[in-house]
Amino acid sequence: MYNLDEFISRLERRNPSQGEFIDAVKEVLESVIDTVNSNPVYLKNRILDRITEPDRVISFKVEWENDEGDIEVNKGYRVQFNNAIGPYKGGLRFHSSVTLGTMKFLAFEQVFKNSLTTLPMGGAKGGSDFSPKGKSDAEIMRFCKAFMTELYKYIGPDEDVPAGDIGVGGREIGFLYGQYKRIKTVHEGVLTGKGLEYGGSLVRPEATGFGTMYFASDMLKEKGEEMEGKRIAVSGFGNVAWGAVMKASQMGAKVVTISGPDGYILDEDGINTKEKWDYMLALRASNRDIVSPYAERFGAKFIAGRKPWGEKVDMAFPCAIQNELTLSDAKELVSNNVSYVVETSNMGVSSDAREYLIENKVNFAPGKAANAGGVAVSGLEMSQNALHLSWSSEEVDARLKEIMHNIHASCVEHGRKDDGYINYTDGANIAGFKKVADAMCREGY
Repeated sequence: MYNLDEFISRLERRNPSQGEFIDAVKEVLESVIDTVNSNPVYLKNRILDRITEPDRVISFKVEWENDEGDIEVNKGYRVQFNNAIGPYKGGLRFHSSVTLGTMKFLAFEQVFKNSLTTLPMGGAKGGSDFSPKGKSDAEIMRFCKAFMTELYKYIGPDEDVPAGDIGVGGREIGFLYGQYKRIKTVHEGVLTGKGLEYGGSLVRPEATGFGTMYFASDMLKEKGEEMEGKRIAVSGFGNVAWGAVMKASQMGAKVVTISGPDGYILDEDGINTKEKWDYMLALRASNRDIVSPYAERFGAKFIAGRKPWGEKVDMAFPCAIQNELTLSDAKELVSNNVSYVVETSNMGVSSDAREYLIENKVNFAPGKAANAGGVAVSGLEMSQNALHLSWSSEEVDARLKEIMHNIHASCVEHGRKDDGYINYTDGANIAGFKKVADAMCREGY
């Protein structure tokens, strides 16, 4: 039998200074500990010990030349956490905040997120402490070539298929894929998020935002409600927020906020026109990392240095970065009678905030379920590459909607409590865990 507190203490000793990873493991284990302890097969196979240790951690040096001719040195990582149900799959993040602990937590989460999609994908994550912000295209290309010159040894279409993440968009994927092809001399689906011209999938840029709204719509239907007329707060203003804002508007909701490091926008008219959506993308493409120009352009209100969670809304969608919604933010939302919080960024809600929301019976959806749309369409891109086909946007969107509907159904099945409240965190963790754990037991050690 596993004792949860003792197990977490051992994990902390083995992984010092990796608080995000410990928090991610603890969140899953709190949900599944009873399932594990009641299953003799899981106990015999020491499943918790095995499922919380990555298969391998790859760390490498990335040397590249800046535009002044000086040599720069960054760290590169790939954490291949678990491939029990399929090849490793997960994004690459280029950001100054990247550490080994960050990569491990994201890779661990990816294992169960990918499991929930029902597609045959294991979990991984990678990246570098290099930031594309402020760099020229030539510098980004040289870095990407140097990064892939190390990474290519460990990836392949049936081994590990990276994708984009923060700091890695279509430009970076193109440079990375070009270098992979030069080295390997093959054209194969080793990366997802590729351009449409060379094997990418329609709907991929907006997939995470679309998927979270499909999931939220099912949450509402479970309560006899609908998206029409709902007032929504969204954080962030990149691809994820853009997709979420666009789909919510198409479903009849009114999104009134987006945000950046400089503060947030309150647009009482709603961020609901193509002109506004296009402007969000233009802001991101400018690399200025601020949202204040939106207020000047569209006559909205800009609130400097704050997050949007103090606004009175029906639904909140954190779409920016991990731990962006804190306990104090959760208390503000609850005091304003928010009904739904849908975590759209990876671990966008801190652990104490998540607990507070659940204690107060807010309908809370964890990121591994709600934001699985991105990796789901990446999986569909892998399928298209393998079949040498290209599906229409309508086909991809229909498959995405079905996947998100099935994820929601699994969360409800495993998360409904005796009082009728649906603990989506428990539901997602148990459903995702059981598929991976069962595969591991059947495959032996």
